[in-house]
Amino acid sequence: MSLIHKTAAELGSMIAAGEVSSAEVAEAHLDRMAEVEPKIRAFLHVDREVTLEQARVVDARLRAGEKLGPLAGVPIAHKDIFSTRDMPTTAASKILEGWRPPYDATVTARLREAGLVILGKTNLDEFAMGSSTENSAFHPTHNPWDLTKVPGGSSGGSSAAVAAYEAPLSTGTDTGGSIRQPAAVTGIVGMKPTYGGSSRYGVIAFASSLDTPGPFARNVLDAALLHEVFSGHDPMDSTSIDAPVPSVVEAAKHPDIAGMRIGVVKEFGGEGYQAGVLARYNEAVQLLESLGAKVVEVSCPSFTVALPAYYLIAPSECSSNLARFDAMRYGLRVGDDGTRSAEEVMALTRAAGFGPEVKRRIMLGTYALSSGYYDAYYGQAQKVRTVISREFEAAYQQVDVLVSPTTPTTAFPIGERTDDPMAMYLADLCTIPTNLAGNAAMSVPCGLADEDGLPVGLQIMAPVLADDRCYRVGAAVEKALESRWGGPLLKEAPSL
Repeated sequence: MSLIHKTAAELGSMIAAGEVSSAEVAEAHLDRMAEVEPKIRAFLHVDREVTLEQARVVDARLRAGEKLGPLAGVPIAHKDIFSTRDMPTTAASKILEGWRPPYDATVTARLREAGLVILGKTNLDEFAMGSSTENSAFHPTHNPWDLTKVPGGSSGGSSAAVAAYEAPLSTGTDTGGSIRQPAAVTGIVGMKPTYGGSSRYGVIAFASSLDTPGPFARNVLDAALLHEVFSGHDPMDSTSIDAPVPSVVEAAKHPDIAGMRIGVVKEFGGEGYQAGVLARYNEAVQLLESLGAKVVEVSCPSFTVALPAYYLIAPSECSSNLARFDAMRYGLRVGDDGTRSAEEVMALTRAAGFGPEVKRRIMLGTYALSSGYYDAYYGQAQKVRTVISREFEAAYQQVDVLVSPTTPTTAFPIGERTDDPMAMYLADLCTIPTNLAGNAAMSVPCGLADEDGLPVGLQIMAPVLADDRCYRVGAAVEKALESRWGGPLLKEAPSL
């Protein structure tokens, strides 16, 4: 088996034992990237020499006897929304093209401290606004299962890189489903930790009360190992939770769910859901029951209005956060010929630098926050958010976790929804409630849809700081399905 086919845990063990060097592992993945990247286009920035130098430094640290974590020397793809002092950080926007931050995000710093090797920066929907990675200012990313399909979004570059075996691990951010939805449609594992469980410091902000960094991997244990690396309290993030990181690795290693109470969300299913998605989801629920879990139906009526509430709250926060891109301090500057005022330069720069979806959300948010409309729109949306949180709390009094399809359909064709924002937004129908409440949630592969042979994801939701429950249930599903399938859903690198 080649190095690119090893799990992250296996690679970490091999590197620690001296069976292979970090530089050799990085080179194998860089070679894979050179082979498939022209078709996948998962990355916005790759520098082979910088990556190999990182790997050689890790090898030297290990030879010197430094005690590093279980992922030391393992390559990782990094979403281009995390600040990196030695690589451009653009958020896939022309307004930040070529910008190099003077500091690392906390997540970036923790990856480096643990000895992970950053392969490059991955593509995304501009400022993480989208569900297909078609809103990138630079190029769309393609789904390794079918190059005519999207890889999900906003973290589509990260999901595609892992699914295409360009990297064993990657990072993402989840604001309304931007880790779970791409994980589902590319057949991998994606986890949104509890809000505040992973630091937002150095993450280019979209919606500050929602943005949550999390891991992608091809199996649940690898995701748990990465989760533990970059999670935990950060004094640089005012919303960071000062509490121990849940024992997610232990949960992934011991996936016994006998006696667990699992709630099926009544509101997620029916019209608008692809038949093949519902078939695989229902089979996964039956599988959970066969493993000894008690399955009950749970009703959360306000989940049906989570989508409109989200599309008032998130754009409002985006309107505020993106005001910092003013052409005065960094990034793109248009029309500064000495004859125009600062206001004119700002207007010209923002018109040229922001893409259509970003402009749409800024305008929606600005309108929702404007005088005379604040209470009617933003205020009402926040009330809905409170009701959703209370319904989650009531549900978790009855059950240990909730489950649903991750997204209503499999990967859709590139270009199919670009002119229909509402159709695009519906991709996050099942994921948004968890973001509004701040709870933990995961997507794990649960099979292929009959109609198109594309991956389907099972969403597992858990209470705040009960992230380990997601890993426990996810690992149980993974183990049982792999036994049935004779191996992982994504057994080997796609022939691209």
